Amino acid sequence: MRFPRFFLIMAALCAVTVSASADEWESLFDGKTLNGWDGDPNTWSVKDGTITGTTYNEEDKKLKGNTFIIWRGGEVDNFELELEYKIVNGNSGVQYRSFEVPNEKWVIGGYQADFEAGDTYSGILYGERYRGILALRGESTELVRNEGKFEKKVTGSVGDTNEIQKKIKKEDWNKYRIVADGYNFQHFINGVKTVDVTDNDTAERRAAGVLALQAHAGPAMEVQFRNIKLKRLPAPKKVALIAGVPSHGYGAHEHKAGCMLLAEALNSSGLGIEATVYTNGWPADDSVLDNADTIVIYADGGGGHPFNSKIDRLKALQNRGIGMVCIHYGVEVPKGPSGEAFLQWIGGYFETDWSVNPHWTGTFDTFPKHVIANSVKPFRVNDEWYYHMRFAENADVIPVLSELPPKDTLVKEDGSLSRGDGPHTNNAAVRAAVLERKEPQTVAWAVSRKDAGRGFGFTGGHDHWNWGNRDFRTLVLNAIVWTAHGMVPETGVNSKSLTVKDLMANQDYDVPGDFNPARIQAMLDEWAAARKN
Repeated sequence: MRFPRFFLIMAALCAVTVSASADEWESLFDGKTLNGWDGDPNTWSVKDGTITGTTYNEEDKKLKGNTFIIWRGGEVDNFELELEYKIVNGNSGVQYRSFEVPNEKWVIGGYQADFEAGDTYSGILYGERYRGILALRGESTELVRNEGKFEKKVTGSVGDTNEIQKKIKKEDWNKYRIVADGYNFQHFINGVKTVDVTDNDTAERRAAGVLALQAHAGPAMEVQFRNIKLKRLPAPKKVALIAGVPSHGYGAHEHKAGCMLLAEALNSSGLGIEATVYTNGWPADDSVLDNADTIVIYADGGGGHPFNSKIDRLKALQNRGIGMVCIHYGVEVPKGPSGEAFLQWIGGYFETDWSVNPHWTGTFDTFPKHVIANSVKPFRVNDEWYYHMRFAENADVIPVLSELPPKDTLVKEDGSLSRGDGPHTNNAAVRAAVLERKEPQTVAWAVSRKDAGRGFGFTGGHDHWNWGNRDFRTLVLNAIVWTAHGMVPETGVNSKSLTVKDLMANQDYDVPGDFNPARIQAMLDEWAAARKN
């Protein structure tokens, strides 16, 4: 499987995403170049130390639609943004927590802090391709959904629109400040609050997204931006871990126990994570997912995958830019609507008659330059590592764990099949990839989606005891925080060393009579010793 031009590009973007800590200002424009920005060069340039958007009246140069220059330094979630703008004619705005419109280059939808050369719309909150005007200037509003229909409720006033307009300079520099904290949004121009909006429309509100600047279609105009700086705001990230029903017996597919170990580590990490475990599959009241920043699914898959009957519900959640993590059997869904959805959400999935599920010992000693790998050291773990995944074509999928599986996962020494061809066990395509072309197989991967959400697939996790391996565990914890748009420390997500007693807790089945805790302790000791070396 080839992963087109992802590696340096996406790794660099991920590094930039975490370059500024909470309470630190980050400059987004160097005053000289458009480095870090992506827009139509016929519209956007650097002029007099500013990002300048210029449109024209000539028919062959007229904009056929609004166009944007997009900041490629990563998505924004909770933040404070300050910049200065000057506009001559026309209309413009600052997009935030926004999304790229599929198949339309440099076209953006989402929240917009509007401004114009006229006297009416500067300071409003507008939904570009996204619910329309969300607050007029001077309004305090609440956005809700009643009986499936969007509604904007005016709840108060932050000032008289005409008085606010008097503070805005014509064809001169103005200072815009935007604060997005949770689902509360406030705009200020020259120190004067223009709107205050609370978005309680759980079907449509967005937790994260891209930042962009607008050049508007219509009459010729020029808009300029300078002194653009961003400060990320600390806020709890909410993680919903969905644990599947009891499955394989003691010590295997222990979805509840595994999710509880991960949740405990996240909640005690000091990173402001609020992790909650929902057991026995899809939550009975799935409104609990409305405030999630990422959803983790650790459950049996295939035809019984909890997501199969929830595709439309999940699409609505994913469109808000929230993350998704799928662990072990949770990466397998049927071909068709579920498979297509997984290609979009996490970049790949286990496809029957294409992917395989042997048990083998993976040795992972190289990692991408990505925050998911922060503080992860080389490790060696025997698990049911699925491989030969079906990945989305032309997607920016980042392999996180890859290795060439041993020959005996497919054939015996005499060349006969170690397991016959079947929906999970063997097929001609996987033999060609591994035995003939000797292509390393990706067993954990990450993707950044166009809707600003993030996905992670991890095929390990059959053997519950493997959560006792610090690097195995840290990799998944880092990925969960990353998909929630949290800040992954350079030292990785910290968690306590797990004991045999920790690993035995909360399992679905009674301890069998032949269980040997000394064997598990020996594994923990071996992993700890290897890590020191």
